[in-house]
Amino acid sequence: MNMALAFNKSLPGLCTLDSYKKYFAEFNDWLKNAFEHQTVGNLVKARARFIDEVLVSLWQHFDLHTHKKISLIAVGGYGRGELHPCSDIDLLLLTDSKLDAQQKEQISQFITLLWDLRLEVGHSVRSVKESVTLGKEDITIATNLMEMRLLTGSKELFDELQAQVCKDNFWTSQAFFQAKRDEQQQRHAQYHGTAYNLEPNLKANPGGLRDIQTIGWVAKKHFNTRTMRELVAYQYLTEDEYQELMECEAYLWQMRFALHVESGRNENRILFDYQPAVAKRLGFGDDGKASVERMMKRFFQTVQRVAELNDMLLQHFDGSILNSQSKLKQQKLDDFFELTGHLIRATDNAVFARRENILRLFWHIANNSNITGIHSDTIRLLRLVRRRLMGDLQDYEACRQLFMSIMRHPRGMDRAITLMHRHGILASYLPAWRNIVGQMQFDLFHAYTVDEHTHRVLKNLYRYSQAGFENEFPLCTDIVKRMEKPEILYLAGIFHDIAKGRGGDHSELGSLDAREFGKLHKLSDFDSKLLAWLVESHLLMSVTAQRRDIHDPAVIAEFADKVRDETRLNYLYCLTLADIRATNDNLWNDWKGSLLRELYLGTQKAFRRGLEKPMDLRDLIRENQAEAMKLLQKQGFTEHEVLQLWGRIKADYFARYNPKQIVWHCEHILRHKDPNEPLVLVDKTPYRGSTQVFIYTPDQDNLFAHLVAALDSKKVNIFDAQIMTNKDGYAMDTFVVLEQNGEPVTSPSRLQSLKRALETYISGKPDLSRGKQRLSRQMRPFNIAPKVVFIPGANKHRTMVEITALDMPGLLADIGSVFQQCEISIHAAKITTIGEKAEDFFMISTRQDQALDADQQSQLRRVLVEQLTHVTEG
Repeated sequence: MNMALAFNKSLPGLCTLDSYKKYFAEFNDWLKNAFEHQTVGNLVKARARFIDEVLVSLWQHFDLHTHKKISLIAVGGYGRGELHPCSDIDLLLLTDSKLDAQQKEQISQFITLLWDLRLEVGHSVRSVKESVTLGKEDITIATNLMEMRLLTGSKELFDELQAQVCKDNFWTSQAFFQAKRDEQQQRHAQYHGTAYNLEPNLKANPGGLRDIQTIGWVAKKHFNTRTMRELVAYQYLTEDEYQELMECEAYLWQMRFALHVESGRNENRILFDYQPAVAKRLGFGDDGKASVERMMKRFFQTVQRVAELNDMLLQHFDGSILNSQSKLKQQKLDDFFELTGHLIRATDNAVFARRENILRLFWHIANNSNITGIHSDTIRLLRLVRRRLMGDLQDYEACRQLFMSIMRHPRGMDRAITLMHRHGILASYLPAWRNIVGQMQFDLFHAYTVDEHTHRVLKNLYRYSQAGFENEFPLCTDIVKRMEKPEILYLAGIFHDIAKGRGGDHSELGSLDAREFGKLHKLSDFDSKLLAWLVESHLLMSVTAQRRDIHDPAVIAEFADKVRDETRLNYLYCLTLADIRATNDNLWNDWKGSLLRELYLGTQKAFRRGLEKPMDLRDLIRENQAEAMKLLQKQGFTEHEVLQLWGRIKADYFARYNPKQIVWHCEHILRHKDPNEPLVLVDKTPYRGSTQVFIYTPDQDNLFAHLVAALDSKKVNIFDAQIMTNKDGYAMDTFVVLEQNGEPVTSPSRLQSLKRALETYISGKPDLSRGKQRLSRQMRPFNIAPKVVFIPGANKHRTMVEITALDMPGLLADIGSVFQQCEISIHAAKITTIGEKAEDFFMISTRQDQALDADQQSQLRRVLVEQLTHVTEG
């Protein structure tokens, strides 16, 4: 073979560290270059052979070959003859007696040189007896010994150990299977039972390389074979299943190989740092986000196939080969299916020739709570028929009727929908669903692929109606109990993101898909229109709650006008809450829940009052003032004292805050002794699942930047801000903050620390220059160009502006500095972080309390973009 196909350099003549380092560098260069034209299987075997030669050479160099009763054995993945560029090299030094001082020194020198060469070497020195004893106690050691391979040294010792490992009293097939299955379940639990993570682990995630290995390990132990290929002859695998497993393994190997090359270490997590470079090396292109999404879509589709094969083959091994299901009770369900234990099983291999029986299988699962899964024989039949489908299952009238029966069944969104998702039946039924299988988005916001996210939305919707979850979201539970057609809600969940990845507005495209579905499935005109509207408007409530001032009657009126009636509001509220919670487990918090709930209740009140009679802002102000006055007088303040203070405060204040908040602020202001010193209040009681911070202080230049810098220094996240300057030049600012984990600040020491930091930043004017801002590891791959958009508003004295930028440290302080530079006053802010992207809304005006004109908007946009671009690049 020439250099392009094989590494043909000779081992160094001199055993020096430098000569071997050079030899390894030459091999690693060849390995990287060969990846372009060699199969990954050849390369991982080539590295194993390369390491074999080096180890045997060094074994002889240190005169270890002169000891007749020591064996050098490769175990684990290296024992299989498979080594990725930076994989661990696991070695067993097998001896029949205790080592003398000379032997220990020789082995120490041997291992030290390997470490000096920066090889990840794991080694143990044991006798045959010790190896067998430890193997019986530890399933991981036992598995490693199953795949041992003699490199050099005593064949007699190696054969003795191998003979012991193959005996039934080492591990029986049943015990080994149970241990490996338990090990897999524990591993899956660490990843919450799903491979759909932002930075999945190629080896350990469900559907990863470990799951392929587990399929082989349990059967190779039972049949005493070395390779997966041999298991076809034992009818454990079909030829097609073997080929599919090898295809999946090859793709995962390609990713792992490229990941090792790009990271330069034994890294199995597909970290954001490496995803673009790995995608490029694998041939998915060099167009950043798009190439990563193509690569990851293939990855998620691959692990889904592995997970299904793993589930089916382990169950098949347990039931058919170990005969654990031979004594299970059987119960006939109908002419096509029976219950074997808790698994549904087809009674005829030709059952799916009638396509409606595919849907009937899942209808039985919904209808019978005793069914926990599908029998491996039936999974095999499903897989076969899935490949042979001509057209879509929804083309058949009988299938459509059964599908709607599942949607309408009280338990349809329980196990039935999960198994339809897991076994590809939703993709076989809905043509649009196939496009979102494995579709991921290269960002920090969407933690799951589109299909898995949608599945989680459906599970969240189902929880509203389930016993035991009544206190989780009681308002949703109450709404769903009164809902005449919850199936419309579930269908909206299925279609809300079904058009993602196609280009264009996914809400509009999904709405068209939903209309077609309604027509095909004979939904009434009303139900079809409701379904299509929910899909088209599924982001409306989330955007309004998180980015608009929902205490402004005009905002409520505008939202209510778009929703139109209380029925739509009920469906939209339940869908929105389920959608947000299914996007990223780490991003949901009680603050978001309270915003949605308040928007729902405010809009419900508007509907019941009548949209033609919107609440007048002056009426709201009078109501809040009257209630606050009563409460303040109860605390001993006179009407004169209160009115004297209120005379210095702008009327907007009394519309933005409720009576309890007004009382909290005013009682402390009235008792504040030194008006020149800042008053900082940090509420000990969480408000809407968040912590309120109130500042009353003489206004000063760059105050907003100082305040957000102080909060940033204490590592809290700002979600909302109300900024106001009184008639007498005092600032009354409120911030809503949360800890990094989304919880309110509750620790007394943290509350006090926040208060001190704000007081220091206001009074001491600390140096706000932060130098070069360090982005987190996960943020570095993202490049978001700053964008400034001015939004029309109802208030002629205010301008609304949306600023989109990379969520870098100190972003709000930088924005505040620009506002100060451009002589802009901030009145309110909504701070929204969507993964790596900040989408912040500000209500602003000129210092003369007027909306910005076109020239002022243009100047502000230019300065903001320049400043934020400079900070990002700096």
